[in-house]
Order: sequence, then structure tokens, then C-alpha cells
Amino acid sequence: MELVLKTSDEAPYKVHGLCEGTQKFVMAQWHGGPDGLLGGRKLPTETQAECLAWYCARTTPKHEHIAAAHLRKNLNLEVFQPQLRVEHATRRGIVRVIEPLFPCYIFVRCLLEQCQNEIQHANGVQNLVHFGHRIPPVADSVIGELQECFEMEDTMTVHDRISPGDEITIGEGAFAGLHAFVLRLMPARKRVQVLINILGGSTPVEVDRSSVVLNKNTLADMVPGLAAAH
Repeated sequence: MELVLKTSDEAPYKVHGLCEGTQKFVMAQWHGGPDGLLGGRKLPTETQAECLAWYCARTTPKHEHIAAAHLRKNLNLEVFQPQLRVEHATRRGIVRVIEPLFPCYIFVRCLLEQCQNEIQHANGVQNLVHFGHRIPPVADSVIGELQECFEMEDTMTVHDRISPGDEITIGEGAFAGLHAFVLRLMPARKRVQVLINILGGSTPVEVDRSSVVLNKNTLADMVPGLAAAH
């Protein structure tokens, strides 16, 4: 997009809403002319780079990937969409799915004054997160720390870190669908001893570690494990 600046009475015109670096460049390089038009020139690339910032966009539920793809492909913007690859126990057995780290939110890096309208009308985007009329940027350091956790990809595989006493669900085998409590881990044999309630009595049984899914699988429960992994 081109930034066209106008002046009145041959006086420099300070554009509101631009970042400080852009304002300084405009005031130093351009001055009002008799026709009130400043040439319609683009800002230099290095000046634009100084003003790029991360913003949080709210998406339509379950449309995070659609919004991210649209912003990348159609607007050529940098998007960060952190996701987790997790396991769930279902009637069909253990199902591995990819879920957003922040449901209904993605991060986009842009020049806000140039891209705000296009972003808010992008497919899958509801709006940019704002407080009143202000759209606050997300600190580069915050995004940087998140990106370090996810290395070069947007998706992180989350492995259950079970301990004795944890409540689990057995996802596969003869006891599929049953809830149980972990008694002890047997890492050498890749098995887990659990306590299952069968026919009104508690019975210890051994099951494959791969068939066990921790019942606590919300983001809040995953945070200690994610922190330990990084």
C-alpha cells in the first residue's frame, strides 16, 4: 500500500496513528508544497521495518488455521499460530489431534496503519483485539519466547507426564474407556500399573503406556510439563 500525505497552507502535516519512527522520517524528509501533495511516495523499507509490530487477532471459532492461511497467502503477512498435538481417549481408541494453544486467537505482524482494515475483513478473522479504540501491540519479547518453545514449527507435540496417583483413561485394549488411577510406572517395560474398579472391586492391572491418556489435559494442566520440556 502507498502512503499519500497531504498538507495545508504549505505547512508540514503530521499524520496521526503512525509509529514514532515513521513520523520522524516524514517530518524530516517531506514538506508541504504549493499543491498540498507530497508525491505519494512509499516509505523506505527500513523505515517500515522499524514500525512492524505483532498484534493479536480474534478468529471465528475453529477457524484459526483458515484465518492464518488467508493472512499469509493473500496479505503476505507473518503469522504465528501456536498449536499443540495432543491425545484424547475416545470410543474409537486414542485419537491424536492438533489444537490451538490459544483457541480463537492468532498473532500477526504488520504495519497496523496500512493493514488494519484488510486484516479485520480477512476470511476467518473477527477483529483485532482492542481496548476501546486502542489496538495494543504484543511485545516482541513475548512472541519470541513463544517461538523459542515451538522452534521452527507452529505445532508442538505434548506428551502426557503421568505420575502415581494420576487419574487416567485407558484408550485401547480390553479395558478401553475405563477410568483408573496410576499405581506405578514401569518405564523399562513401557507399561503402567493402574487400579481399575471392576465388578464393584478395585483391581490392579498392567496396561501399555501408549494406551493411557491423562484425564487432566487442559492448557492449565499442561503448563508445568511444557515448562519442564523447555
